[in-house]
Amino acid sequence: MSSQLNGKSVAILAANGFEEAELFSPKEAIEAAGGNAIIVSLESGEIEANRHREKGRSIRVDRLLDDASAGDFDALVVPGGLFSPDALRVEDKAKSFVRDFFDQKKPVASICHGPQLLIDADVVSGRKMTAIENIRTDLKNAGANVVDSSVVVDEGLVTSRTPDDLPDFCAKLVEEICEGQHAAQAQSV
Repeated sequence: MSSQLNGKSVAILAANGFEEAELFSPKEAIEAAGGNAIIVSLESGEIEANRHREKGRSIRVDRLLDDASAGDFDALVVPGGLFSPDALRVEDKAKSFVRDFFDQKKPVASICHGPQLLIDADVVSGRKMTAIENIRTDLKNAGANVVDSSVVVDEGLVTSRTPDDLPDFCAKLVEEICEGQHAAQAQSV
């Protein structure tokens, strides 16, 4: 095990219907680099993954969103999936949680449909990003500069398209967490 992240805590914000690989792969990368991956969700107990359209593995929730603060973490990961980002994007506390990471200039990483939550948190305007093709128009309409690349890094904001991009996504996620706060990582005005 590497000690690159030296005990840093990373919130992984997800709800039922997250894409299995998009939560488990970053979690494993964070832990392999010496960090602590903390699953944050709307409800206690377990949340269930999808593996594309099939039922996937479940994972235990470590902390309720109501009890979580961006100040408790060094970074945030928002996995995709069809249902998790959709459930989170209508929750004011989830949008506020995301905005707090940007306000505190901490790294944020999101993949696939995950940027839907970032759109509703109003933190994508002026940012260079990527996502699954299905939501790229939504990102553009929210003011993001959208590109088609396996991973895009913009001042602490890491985005990727699909599970195929997870090796690049996880490598950049760990790198950005190692770098710490990013002066330009702030909400758009």
